[in-house]
Amino acid sequence: MTGRRSTGRLRAVDLAASAGISVQQVRNYVDLGVLPPVARTPSGYRIFTAAHQRALTVARTVADGHGWGRTRQIMAAVHAGDLPAALAALDAGHAELDRERGEIRRVLGAFETVVANPGAPVPTPRRAARVGAVADLVGVRTSQLRSWETRGLLRPTREPGTGYRRYDEAELRAAQVVALLRRGAYPFEIITAVLDELRSTGSPQRVRAELARREQELHRRSLRRLAGSAALYDYLRYLGPR
Repeated sequence: MTGRRSTGRLRAVDLAASAGISVQQVRNYVDLGVLPPVARTPSGYRIFTAAHQRALTVARTVADGHGWGRTRQIMAAVHAGDLPAALAALDAGHAELDRERGEIRRVLGAFETVVANPGAPVPTPRRAARVGAVADLVGVRTSQLRSWETRGLLRPTREPGTGYRRYDEAELRAAQVVALLRRGAYPFEIITAVLDELRSTGSPQRVRAELARREQELHRRSLRRLAGSAALYDYLRYLGPR
């Protein structure tokens, strides 16, 4: 089933104003395939119609959920008549959210193993360890540990005389937490909040709260992507068989 398309012309300036963008952006969207190809007047001016306005509205809805990078890819494929490529790009966006959900579960499980179960951390040296030993235990490079220290995430002491970094059991545990959360792509501000809570109370509740907050944000992103996908489906029906 197809929609009824108006043949009325629009000026580029009017199309741009309807979306709150510049005329140059409209031209760029045409060149990138975000908007359908345009006809031209005998004098060379682009001819825009309600079909372009609809495509622009759809693109902005898709971009709200999928981002402009993927939206350009999707819309260009649609306007080129390559529906499989458009659907593949769309599916990739939804798959990313699924991977993030799995990562949240993985990080939470790993954190519970390391923090909530004191009997199951990685082997802890009998005395404060130097940076190389900690890097081996945590599974990162020594340069990474130094970078985290610069950010204030880790607080090793210094060995008298040599100045070597020394990590006691608490700082080794902190290094484990940072490594786990960074593998889950958590931003440094969340990790800082987690470590501050653990250092002040020793409770994993803050970690669970931060993970729950991230999961809620993931739900909101998923709904926006769903709305974008629905808008694209309606647009495909509007275009009809290609």
